[in-house]
Parts: sequence; structure tokens; C-alpha cells
Amino acid sequence: MGKGTHDFVICGEKVSLRKITPEDTELIVKWRNNERVRKNFVYKEAFTKELHENWYKTRIIPGFVEQFIICENSNDHKPVGSVYFRDIDKDEKSAEYGIFIGEDDAISKGYGNETAILALTYAKEKIGLKRVFLKAFAYNEVAIKSYAKAGFVKTKDLAQVECSDGQKSDMILMEKLL
Repeated sequence: MGKGTHDFVICGEKVSLRKITPEDTELIVKWRNNERVRKNFVYKEAFTKELHENWYKTRIIPGFVEQFIICENSNDHKPVGSVYFRDIDKDEKSAEYGIFIGEDDAISKGYGNETAILALTYAKEKIGLKRVFLKAFAYNEVAIKSYAKAGFVKTKDLAQVECSDGQKSDMILMEKLL
């Protein structure tokens, strides 16, 4: 079940997920520097090729992170964003969930909702995770609504989390048991 040189690990109605490759670096850098995406990360500085390559080498290759590219099923499987599980703890069977839709024309199409269902299914069945958590800025109501729809439940308020630019914002912690 692949398209071109990519094999999808899981497919839905609207999107399919494939593992990230070094060839995706340029896209990831472009997406992470999109102001709409950047404002929802604690790391707010310009995102560079070197930062991503280091992430790939030190986090993805050793297995601390499983990261995927979200591809539209229509539109010739165009890549539109990324979803990942970071800080995978094999003993606790837990990890932190993160997602972003990088292409502006791909937002508000339900891709995030479907990606969450697909990624969480993969995490349970292939990675063996039992608990997934995430942090979201309290002002990011669209994302919080999407996470709740995917079964994440708010577990804690995180007051005044300091971002890389020195600004502080309230966040919430959400989790889902798989």
C-alpha cells in the first residue's frame, strides 16, 4: 500500500501517514517557520535545517521519536503536515504526542482529527504505547477541541510556561489511555 517511493504505515479516508525521511527536511523547516504553526510551539525561534537534521539524527534514528508525514489522499498524496510521538518511554509505554498542519490550504479539513485517530491506533498497535500525553497552549482552542474529539482529557493546568523567546503563556496537559 504505497504511492511512489513512500509506503504508508496507516491510511484513513482523508489522509495517510508515512514515516518521515531525511528528504522531508526542507518541508519540515518550511512548515515550522509558518507563523501559524510556530505560535503553537514552545520553541519560537526560526527553525533551521541544522536543527531538524540534529533532531533526526539524535531523536528519530535512535527511536526516541516516531515521526510521520501527513499526506492528503486526494491531491496525489501531497504532504501537508507532521505528527509525532516524542520521548517514547518503552518501560512506561508512554510518549508525548505532537501534530501540526503545515500547509495553510490543508487546515479546517478535518485532517488533524483523522490523523489523531490514525496515529493513536498506530501507537497502540505498532509502538505498544498505553498512555499518550500532550501540552497545548490554553489559547489554542481549535487544537484543544480536536484533541478532546480524539479522546484526550485535560489532566492539569500549566501556568505561565516560559517559551524560548522569554514570553510566558498558560498551557494545559492532556492525556489519553490507549
